[in-house]
Amino acid sequence: MTQIAVRGVTKRFSSRRGEDVVALSDVDLDVDGLETVAVVGPSGCGKSTLLNLIAGFSSASEGEVVVGRRRVSGPGPDRAVVFQGDAVFPWLTVRGNVTYGPRMRGVPKREYEQRAERFLHVVGLDGFADAYPKELSGGMRKRVDLARAWTNEPDVLILDEPFGALDVLTKEAMQQALLAIVAEEPKTTILITHDIEEAVFVADRVVAMSPRPGRIVAEVTVPFRRPRRPELRADPEFQRLRMEILGLLGHGAEEVAA
Repeated sequence: MTQIAVRGVTKRFSSRRGEDVVALSDVDLDVDGLETVAVVGPSGCGKSTLLNLIAGFSSASEGEVVVGRRRVSGPGPDRAVVFQGDAVFPWLTVRGNVTYGPRMRGVPKREYEQRAERFLHVVGLDGFADAYPKELSGGMRKRVDLARAWTNEPDVLILDEPFGALDVLTKEAMQQALLAIVAEEPKTTILITHDIEEAVFVADRVVAMSPRPGRIVAEVTVPFRRPRRPELRADPEFQRLRMEILGLLGHGAEEVAA
């Protein structure tokens, strides 16, 4: 069943000169329930604009976005967003950060504490529940973000370049953490990324966008079974698919590859 439906969406902004800038043009996209879809494209193609529309942070100039069976008119607890930058509260412990959402919603303490412990274990933060963010590395803080998102029990996870600021080794470890947490409790997930290899490694389907105004130019199904191991990256078919997607991007592909 379709969980996210983007229908004929165009998004315009006004420039400082008062001119209209078209960020997205007539975009259609379906994301099925429990599917992980990665959206790739060059900088400025409208990937983050699309994310903001799905999250409800902005509204379409034309068309509509539907999550579940409801037209999106603003943010809601059915959607959780993980951004590239740290979003942890520095004055709360890891446990306090991860349980913040359900505590604010009035979820019974026993229930949210059990979920928090479960997902802290899945992302490899056993033993750090009482630590503060300043005591953690960047990768560990990102693990807190993932555990917090899943503990909050949204229907849809929206990931905006979540690992883009991390070094290569930490990024690959975080991709494995994402796969582990998706396997533990599948969610409908949409990942915005510049990294085609990351998209192929974690997603069920990759959506390629054109330079601005952003349009969807191709959708590629990822054929690899789960669980996915690090050695998959060296598989010739994996690299062939990566190059196929790079080729589909056309103009701007060099920037994405870099």
